[in-house]
Amino acid sequence: MTKRKKVIKIIFIVLAAVLIVLLGIYINHQVHLKAEAQLRLPLGQMVEVDGHNMSIYVEGTGDLSLVFMSGGGTCSPILDFKSLYSLLSDTYQIAVVEKFGYGFSDVVDKGRDIDSILEDTRTALTAAGLHAPYVLCPHSMSGLEALYWAQKYPDEVSAIIGLDMAVPEYYDRMNINIPIMRIASWTAHLGITRFIPGISDSDAIRYGTLTDDEKEIYRAMFYSRTATVTMIKETEQVKKNAETVKSMGIPQLPMLLFISDGSGGTGFDKEIWREIPIEYISQVDEGEYIELNCPHYVHDYEYKTISEEIFAFLSER
Repeated sequence: MTKRKKVIKIIFIVLAAVLIVLLGIYINHQVHLKAEAQLRLPLGQMVEVDGHNMSIYVEGTGDLSLVFMSGGGTCSPILDFKSLYSLLSDTYQIAVVEKFGYGFSDVVDKGRDIDSILEDTRTALTAAGLHAPYVLCPHSMSGLEALYWAQKYPDEVSAIIGLDMAVPEYYDRMNINIPIMRIASWTAHLGITRFIPGISDSDAIRYGTLTDDEKEIYRAMFYSRTATVTMIKETEQVKKNAETVKSMGIPQLPMLLFISDGSGGTGFDKEIWREIPIEYISQVDEGEYIELNCPHYVHDYEYKTISEEIFAFLSER
């Protein structure tokens, strides 16, 4: 056998071995997904939006409705926010809207321009029997949607409470790596993520108040809602969405921003991460901010402090 043929044979054997391993990983993933089906039963109600199912969770019966809006890529928004909203729902009605591609909502391959995202959220809330005005509580990327909501439908938004929320100026400096997201999507779809220790343990699991059963549900959701096609499309559109929101100016309404130290995946250092929203809120007549010494998912770390500050902020209005 010639040297060239030996090399080709070795390459063929290696490729065959890799394919067999990947097939085994994928089969293992499918077996686990089937076993986890009961864990993925919706925690809230499912409503129809644009011909698809969207998940919304409602708790409490207060006069004020607080709408929690998740950051980009959060696989289980209902559980991610639980440590915080469970401290508020005795006084306020809270709602968590899970966008398409997130949580228990359908994964859909559709455009994610800011208008489409907002109209989906508004439709879901109405279908669930909620009515404006709302106090919007966005985390991270959903800050764009909340600001746009206040710009486009000012009568529907009474206040914004930003949980380390994004403002448009962040995206002037942010580097977004879509190829990395596609690789993450591919590895999640195959089930490779199941072999990475601790990867499914979110900040909500590690630092929040979830029960053991809720932690298991969160992990099950992670394996079925990581870097979905809907999330990727949303990320592809986010810079354009930020430009749209920025072009409409800064809405003037009561606004409280909780600002993290920038750690936990923002890609910014502490100084820049805080400088941008502080400059933004300085242009809001009824704007306030509170700096927190914790990572980006502030509601999983400082839920007690945040809940107390929310009570104080809303009681003044």
